Amino acid sequence: MGSFHASIVIVLLGFLMLVSVPTEAATKKYQFDVVVSNVSRLCHAKPVVTVNGRLPGPTIYAREGDRLIVNVTNYAQYNMTIHWHGVKQLRNGWADGPAYVTQCPIRSGGSYTYHFNVTGQRGTLWWHAHILWLRATVHGAIVIMPEQGVPYPFPQPYQETELILGEWWNADVEKVEQQGNLLGLPPNTSDAHTINGKPGPLFPCPEKHTYALEVESGKTYLLRIINAALNDDLFFAIAGHSMTVVEIDATYCKPFNTSALVIAPGQTTNVLVRADQAPGRYFMATRSFMDIPIPVDNKTATAILQYRGVPTTVVPVMPQLPAPNDTSFVASFSDQLRSLNSPRYPASVPLDVDRRLFYTIGLGVNPCPTCLNGTRLTASLNNITFVLPQVALLQAHYYDMKGVFRLDFPDKPPTSFNYTGTPLTANLGTSLGTRLSRIAFNSTVELVLQDTNLLMVESHPFHLHGYNFFVVGTGIGNFDPAKDPETFNLIDPPERNTVGVPTGGWTAIRFRADNPGVWFMHCHLEVHTSWGLKMAFVVENGDGPEESILPPPMDLPPC
Repeated sequence: MGSFHASIVIVLLGFLMLVSVPTEAATKKYQFDVVVSNVSRLCHAKPVVTVNGRLPGPTIYAREGDRLIVNVTNYAQYNMTIHWHGVKQLRNGWADGPAYVTQCPIRSGGSYTYHFNVTGQRGTLWWHAHILWLRATVHGAIVIMPEQGVPYPFPQPYQETELILGEWWNADVEKVEQQGNLLGLPPNTSDAHTINGKPGPLFPCPEKHTYALEVESGKTYLLRIINAALNDDLFFAIAGHSMTVVEIDATYCKPFNTSALVIAPGQTTNVLVRADQAPGRYFMATRSFMDIPIPVDNKTATAILQYRGVPTTVVPVMPQLPAPNDTSFVASFSDQLRSLNSPRYPASVPLDVDRRLFYTIGLGVNPCPTCLNGTRLTASLNNITFVLPQVALLQAHYYDMKGVFRLDFPDKPPTSFNYTGTPLTANLGTSLGTRLSRIAFNSTVELVLQDTNLLMVESHPFHLHGYNFFVVGTGIGNFDPAKDPETFNLIDPPERNTVGVPTGGWTAIRFRADNPGVWFMHCHLEVHTSWGLKMAFVVENGDGPEESILPPPMDLPPC
């Protein structure tokens, strides 16, 4: 699974700029040309869609304050968009990327150029396809260095590298999704996990493809870890080595040591690792966290931490990963996450709230005469299964098109019930709709995401486009609006763009709506998003052009 034979590979001159971190002041324009092509891999060889013939795709290196220009030319058979996950895209939703939310897709044979600035952000983010299930193989890292002359707020590492955790299907992932939809059932789970596109020697394959990181004794390394998996929360550990967490979702956090970490789909975590063990070979490993009995890919992917000079014949040591259902470890790890909240990097938590929202997360079953069992699995927020239109929502909002969407997404569910109590098999009136929530510019928002036992409880990683938010509270059971806010952390809560809602529990986030546009919010489990577990906010313009959506680019793809 680690070798490639490209049927169409386009490597442009701009690609050479991706292989090293810029060392000069990054105040000039960069152009990165990302080209979608078909490739095949050894071990269950099949065509897949990648960028520049690589899996993962090329890393984009930038510096805080840079302007990026990324030209995407689509040579694949599928329509395509690219989302720059975690980049705030200030007033510039046109570059955000989710299909039929901020743009129509780039059709096969077409191109679109994403122009955007990296403003007030530094750290690890990532990019991925945002249409169908194509992000399974269309993804890569974004590394944003601090402004020239600004050091990290932690010890300077000797070297840095990206570790992208992913999933692999032996079949065409789009056909897997389509088959599940036709049957009304969950699609088949992945056949392997990967680290930087490779499953490691434990995978049952004649060719053992393994990523290896060579280190020198006594040196400290920064690992930029990204969970690009479609449907799995993942544990990660390194045999014999402790990790110091220093950043999450491109925001610095209070450092803490851990033997393992948990990372949800869409999240990034930076850790410092010191090569302070006896020279040898040590496995880095990842596998699923799942605290309910549903099918997942529970295979362990491995890479190797290789001390320089140690023969490759030495058998690597295996790390002790948490048990697949170790909820206590997950809760303990999450409790240690705190914003750095330093004078240079303050935690500007909204203390006064203008708008309080309460969204229930529901899974259910809808009638489907053409499906295998006459029913189809569905998902909803506040009992609404979201339907994407055939015109991009941002275009419809910008040009005031009528009939594309409604602005009446409810602030709370239509029916109150014991959300995490006895399992319920009904949908409580789930409806299909393209309904958005309108938010006043610069208003402060508190959103409580509540898991429910509609069909079953399950954890959900939610990603909000266009914003970071503060995770001010979380708990198990039903959110109590009278008592639970008393426990909120309003001093140094973690700042993220993707947050996990615990199984049978709730999570509260706060943000200031100071970025006008149409911004997607959805579960980052791709199976749930495809079932309708998504919605969008319309953040109104403020006063004057500096608080208003930028005009659309001339080459915006047509619908």
